[in-house]
Amino acid sequence: MQIDAADRRILRHYLDDPGQDRATLADRAGVTPATLWRRLERLRDAGVIRSEAAVIDWRALGYAVEVSLRFTLDKTNPRAFDEFIVAAREVPEVVAIETFLGRVDVRLNVIARDMAQYQEIYRRRILTLPHIAELEALMLIATIKDVGGLPL
Repeated sequence: MQIDAADRRILRHYLDDPGQDRATLADRAGVTPATLWRRLERLRDAGVIRSEAAVIDWRALGYAVEVSLRFTLDKTNPRAFDEFIVAAREVPEVVAIETFLGRVDVRLNVIARDMAQYQEIYRRRILTLPHIAELEALMLIATIKDVGGLPL
C-alpha cells in the first residue's frame, strides 16, 4: 500500500496520542474529519493500523524487575521449538516471546515484582522449560527509547 504525506501526518499524530478525539487528530493532521475517517478506515483495511490497544505500564502495577532471557534450543528434537513455545506461553510472567534466526533461537521477556519473585519464577518456571541448550539472562536497567511506530 502506498501512503502519502497526509497519511504520514495522520499516522504520526495518531501514534503521538492515540486517545485524542478525532476532530483534534484531523486538525493536527491538516485534514477534515471526514477525510480523516476515510483515511483511517483505508489504513485499517490495508492492515497498516492493526489495532487500538491499551498500553499498561507494568511498573506502575508494582513490577520492578524485567529480564530478557535468550535461549538456544536443543535442535536434536524436531519438536523442540514448538514444545518450548507452548510451554513458555503458559508462564504468566512472560510478557513477550520473540523468535530469531541465528545463534539465539528465542527471547523471553519476564517481569517480576522483585528479585526474590524473579528467582522463584526462574527456578520453577523458566529452568523447567523443555529443550534448553543454552540460556543467557540480561536484566533491564533502563529503557532509553521505546517507540511503537516508524519514523513517519
